[in-house]
Amino acid sequence: MKAPGKVQITVWLLGLAGAALFTILLIRQGAPQVGAAFASAGWAIAAVVIYHFAVPVVLDAAAWWVLFPKSDRLPLRRLLWMRWIGESVSTLVPSAAVGGDIIRARLASINGTPVPVAAGSVLVDVTLGVFTQAGFTVLGLALLVGVTGQKNFVRPTLVGTLIGVLGVLGFYFVQRLGIFRFLARVIARLANSPEWHSLVQSGETLDRTVRTLYARRHALVMCCVWTTISLVGGSGEIWIALYALDLHATFVNALILQSMVLTIRSAAFAVPGGLGVQEGGYLFVGNLLGIPGDAAFALSLIARVRELALGIPGLISWQVIEARRLLRARLAAIAR
Repeated sequence: MKAPGKVQITVWLLGLAGAALFTILLIRQGAPQVGAAFASAGWAIAAVVIYHFAVPVVLDAAAWWVLFPKSDRLPLRRLLWMRWIGESVSTLVPSAAVGGDIIRARLASINGTPVPVAAGSVLVDVTLGVFTQAGFTVLGLALLVGVTGQKNFVRPTLVGTLIGVLGVLGFYFVQRLGIFRFLARVIARLANSPEWHSLVQSGETLDRTVRTLYARRHALVMCCVWTTISLVGGSGEIWIALYALDLHATFVNALILQSMVLTIRSAAFAVPGGLGVQEGGYLFVGNLLGIPGDAAFALSLIARVRELALGIPGLISWQVIEARRLLRARLAAIAR
């Protein structure tokens, strides 16, 4: 069996496992009770969808926008559209949460940004995003301990966060050392074909661009600032849902849920859409905060509806873009 086939089977197995976990948790909490809690949210579901696009997506686009050199910077409204499509792909397509980042780099290059800058800006954005989210995890953990007094989960959470940070820190250093030229040279040697030698030059260009982006310290700081505001501001949509469900609607509780569920879902990034994992996160953290199981599951369902409401149009927009490009390429080929 070829490697791509094994990867595809693994993704499907993880997806099935997530679906099974989702079903088990739903049955345990009682489907009628969960349905009633979800229905009671009413207006909040639409409000959460609107809020997510107007706050986290816009702020994430701003965090990406500041990383571009002014000479290659696209208008913020275009990057907002690309960020939305990228998030849609990461959320709904079983691509281990990295497919959306590849797509937004591709969209940026299609819209006139040099390929090295488009790819490099996404790499830097993702790297800084992991570091920022690690800090957000520690903040949420400290608040959770302060609110509940529970400490038995602190060590494994911190250890997992530290492992993730060390992994990304290693990725940062290999970026600075020139990993892409090295990989290109390996591929060119394995291919043993003159056509592949241009890949080495492309890898060297990308390495040089990434180092240039990391040298812009003010841009890096502002990217982290906007990402932090996005993470904290994203708690607002959970607060809206908590308020609609007549639960413990404090911003601290919303921030704790936002931080811990993001951490749990990130740790299980290989599960498509975090299916089952996200629900388990809401149930676990919600139980610590005194939120009933059916209501905690309903919170997760509200988040799922938001993902679908924004993600499906995003995927359609992406497919329309690709279809148009393919059609133009074929018409141009016929004309020649």
